[in-house]
Amino acid sequence: MPIELPARRPSEPPPVRRPLQSLALFGVGALLGIVLLAVFIGRREGVGLTELPSARPVASLGFRAEDRPDGAVELVGAQDNRLVARIAPGEGGFVRGTLRGLAQARQREGLGPEQPFTLTRFDNGTLALEDAATGRHVALEAFGATNAAAFARLLPGNEVQEGRGRP
Repeated sequence: MPIELPARRPSEPPPVRRPLQSLALFGVGALLGIVLLAVFIGRREGVGLTELPSARPVASLGFRAEDRPDGAVELVGAQDNRLVARIAPGEGGFVRGTLRGLAQARQREGLGPEQPFTLTRFDNGTLALEDAATGRHVALEAFGATNAAAFARLLPGNEVQEGRGRP
């Protein structure tokens, strides 16, 4: 019986290096590093950031929104309980919708309508509606000049008379 010796195999060639894959991986890593560096420098230097100068309030109105049985919404001054505006059913869509959204946020948090909303005009012409009860803040000019004007008419000196126009 003949004995077989294991055949001598030539040594295996070294693993094939794939220069394209290595180069692509290096490129992705370098690009990621450049992007992170650019973001770091940009944030540190304020590149591309828009900052509004600080503004001072020039007019303010605290009010509560009260629903009426006929579908109207009455806006009542928080200080003196005077009628600021009455929004008839089907009118004042933006004012009505914005206030309804804030009121629903209060309901979700278990808060009532006792605390007033605050409408503020600033010296740079911007308007803000704030709900201190929930901490929500609405920059009204973000919805366009027409919608911001609907709220601006409520401020002192711009009162909307009952039965007149749409706030």
